[in-house]
Amino acid sequence: MIKGLYTAWSGMRNEQNRMDVVANNLANVNTTGFKKEGSVSQPFSDVLGLKIKDRSEAPFTTRQIGTLNLGVKLGETYVDWSQGPFRVTDETFDFALSGNGFFMIEYTNKAENIRRDEANQTNVMYTRDGNFTLRQDGTLVTQEGDYVLDPQGNHIVLDPLDTSTSVNSQGQIWQSGAVVGQIGLADFEDYDTLWRYGENFFEPTEDAVQIPATAQVYQGYLEQSNVSTVDEMVNMIAVQRQYEANSTMIQSVNTTLETAVSQVGRLA
Repeated sequence: MIKGLYTAWSGMRNEQNRMDVVANNLANVNTTGFKKEGSVSQPFSDVLGLKIKDRSEAPFTTRQIGTLNLGVKLGETYVDWSQGPFRVTDETFDFALSGNGFFMIEYTNKAENIRRDEANQTNVMYTRDGNFTLRQDGTLVTQEGDYVLDPQGNHIVLDPLDTSTSVNSQGQIWQSGAVVGQIGLADFEDYDTLWRYGENFFEPTEDAVQIPATAQVYQGYLEQSNVSTVDEMVNMIAVQRQYEANSTMIQSVNTTLETAVSQVGRLA
């Protein structure tokens, strides 16, 4: 009976983790370039099937199926990299990427946080958020003031008085009929080697291998979040029901324990 309490509690904890993921997705439904997250878990039937068919340990011999898990294992969280829909803005310095790749940003954290020991630490981050703006000094920056980089990792500096600025699908920036710069794009072999930083930045780990990006740049568009509000609301309802089912199980086991303690074995 104590095992039942633990199983139900671990199930509630797993559903709480799933609820946190769903809530974060809903909170960023309007965040430009946001990639939604999901939480996965393995059912016992899948684990058992793989174990039975696994001949790598001792082929054609009797072996243990495995250890008894008294509860639910927290599922892994993953990022859904599917492309979000485009929104037309017709703004000169709004850009969207179609295909695989990221914008290169020289990011400076504005305050101390769990990933940065102190403020004003600078490094290169990657994002799908192309909502940029041009400063009075001609530097191209994000809405938070971080510099947009070219393919060589340098700041992009343009003529702020030139109203003929255009960008082609390769990211080349044209002013007055001449190429004056290029937006830096990068991609990676394995997106599992990227850490999410904030809402829509990604930071490469030591295992990340950078490769040329194949994405095309579209001027006057922004890539919206790939979160579906309807899907996330359905997921939230499912999580709530499963959480309530585990809670009911705890109440049932608690009632059984109370009966066992107060009535079973009582002398007449």
